[in-house]
Amino acid sequence: MAASTENVESVTGLLEDCISKHGFEVYPLKVGWYNSVLPPSLQLAYPDDCLAVVILSTPAMFEQAFLPFMQERGCQTLSDPIDQCVKHCVSSAVSECFPGQKVDVRYDYELLPSRKPKFLAQTAAHVSGAAFYYQKSDVTDQPWGLKKMFGVCVHPRFGGWFAIRALLVFEGMTVGSELVQPVPPDCVPSREGRIKLLEAFNLHWQDWSYRNIVSPVSTYSQKQMDYFSAKPAQRFTLLRTWGFLPRDDDQPDPCSDTQTQVTGHS
Repeated sequence: MAASTENVESVTGLLEDCISKHGFEVYPLKVGWYNSVLPPSLQLAYPDDCLAVVILSTPAMFEQAFLPFMQERGCQTLSDPIDQCVKHCVSSAVSECFPGQKVDVRYDYELLPSRKPKFLAQTAAHVSGAAFYYQKSDVTDQPWGLKKMFGVCVHPRFGGWFAIRALLVFEGMTVGSELVQPVPPDCVPSREGRIKLLEAFNLHWQDWSYRNIVSPVSTYSQKQMDYFSAKPAQRFTLLRTWGFLPRDDDQPDPCSDTQTQVTGHS
């Protein structure tokens, strides 16, 4: 099914109407934009002109989606509560907005049988124009030698106070040349700034300073920072303290995150 720019805007508009009030953002892209920067082993098995959408969570998601989700539904044992909330919000929006459309929904925490992620979240955010993915290769005269430095996305409005949550591929919906690939805003243009960002992210991620590389319009609340600073096994204790889980509920430790802080899972 061909999709004009108007149809793309209709798709993103429907999604935004469903989930923006819960603290999410929506950005369209073509599968070809994503595949063109990756080796074949990591590419999506869809045509280049197939429509996809990347979904981000903003600082507002915690209070607008997660805490109400915990209040109303609680969580299942052995599964990350944030992941459960995101899946509920996204899958509900897809079912409501596109009941007759085949949509391949991939979440940031999901792995293929090969143990590779179902999609590379930061690459998807970059090619969609949502956030600039700063990598070691973006620094001239690198000071680190052969040391591995993980890359990190910076949002033009939220800095590092956001997360990339899901990729939706609309099977059979193709987009023509009307959808032009945007350039992600280069929020950290200087060499010195990029060095500072990558070193803060790789070497001092616990202090969260990398998130403030640009002045954000909003940041995580103290409650949200307390939650993400806690180890996964301690997060259930926090939720009990806040009254979102029964205090006498002896749940086993949740499985550890598939993505660590160093890969931006928060």
